[in-house]
Amino acid sequence: MPYIPHTENDIREMLAAVGVQTVDELFDCIPEPLRLEDGALELPTGMAESDLTGHFRELGKRNRNASVFLGAGAYRHYVPAIVGALALRGEFSTSYTPYQPEVSQGTLQAIFEFQTMVSMLTGMEIANASVYDGASSMAEAVLMANRINRKNKVLISRAVHPEYREVARTYCRGGQVEFQEIPYDEETGQTDLEKLYEALSPEVSPEVSAVVIQTPNFFGVVEEFKDLRERLDEIDALLIVNVTEALSMALLKSPGERGADIVSAEGQSFGLPVSFGGPYVGLFSTREKFLRQMPGRLCGETVDRRGRRSYALTLSTREQHIRREKATSNICTNQGLCALSATIYLAYMGKQGLRDLAILNLKKADYLKNKLAKVSGFEIAFSSDTFNEFVLRCPRPAIEIRDNLLQEKIIAGFPLAEDYPELKNSLLLCATEANSREEMDRLVDKLASMR
Repeated sequence: MPYIPHTENDIREMLAAVGVQTVDELFDCIPEPLRLEDGALELPTGMAESDLTGHFRELGKRNRNASVFLGAGAYRHYVPAIVGALALRGEFSTSYTPYQPEVSQGTLQAIFEFQTMVSMLTGMEIANASVYDGASSMAEAVLMANRINRKNKVLISRAVHPEYREVARTYCRGGQVEFQEIPYDEETGQTDLEKLYEALSPEVSPEVSAVVIQTPNFFGVVEEFKDLRERLDEIDALLIVNVTEALSMALLKSPGERGADIVSAEGQSFGLPVSFGGPYVGLFSTREKFLRQMPGRLCGETVDRRGRRSYALTLSTREQHIRREKATSNICTNQGLCALSATIYLAYMGKQGLRDLAILNLKKADYLKNKLAKVSGFEIAFSSDTFNEFVLRCPRPAIEIRDNLLQEKIIAGFPLAEDYPELKNSLLLCATEANSREEMDRLVDKLASMR
């Protein structure tokens, strides 16, 4: 469709139709401090296609061929060529919502397979057809818990990804949900369960809607919460388990087996490259008894009138389909192409292949962790078991260490000071199958020279 801008006459006619004189008057409802002045964006003039290609080529030359040890919610994993080759086939390309069962049996089957795999990984009974990303998935889980038990206090571990916590607060802004953060244990790096149980005191617990825990948490630490399920049953509160590194579920006991009521997760590790923050795919699963409170869409298997296996959109709780006041979410896409890529990746890897990869990741990260633990002046911050990531306490501010290593073409992790001021000398480091032993040894040598 060609881009046809409005003429001055068009604009005058539209303004007259709504009863205002100027465009500024049209946007009077937006507070003045929030409005951009003309030219504030300093956008350059347009370029010819050939010039634009050259411009991007020059920008590409600035990329550094660096060793990367940065995770913090986005993980480098090898994406087999088959994922792109199949996901980008023309049959999956459409400008329209791809759910019409009469034309989209293949898409619906792919969604059904995706849901099945997510359920198996999370150990839950049902999963939806994906949401935007892990952060919005966790926020939707909080809203869903609030709908189920009509209570409004949420206890959330401070070891949950800081940006996920911020997204949850943004989702719930203007509502009745109140968040209380539970500290982490300074020795183990795990959520401080004693503090959590104190927060579940008889005076407070009647108001508690849910407890949110992430495992492995933001520090890469595997959480232990086997007794929490029983405590929450006593007060009719839900357990939300969040996972940012989905590959961990191929090795660790599933959240469902550990008592989760709702599992939210980020599926980027499954066949989606790290690409300037997205697009990602949010995983969402829960118990069947909460089916009708689940956001998003659910595809089901059925038979047609001739008895042939077929698929149909079984549940969709958007306001287009049900009464507005009953709608559970206004999520308007299921990240279909990302979910398809994740489905192809999981099918290609298989159960054993995924487990082997998770073990490889565990060994790689442990190799780096053990080597760094022996470097004078540096210290592994937490004593608990970790997966893929760990916190390294440095003798100097972590930002300074990171910047120095950047000059050596090493992206050395995520300085924690901004989100955790008490950890200003600490780096969050990550190693996956994408990191070679030579890269890790070089990082260790460079850090040893900086103590």
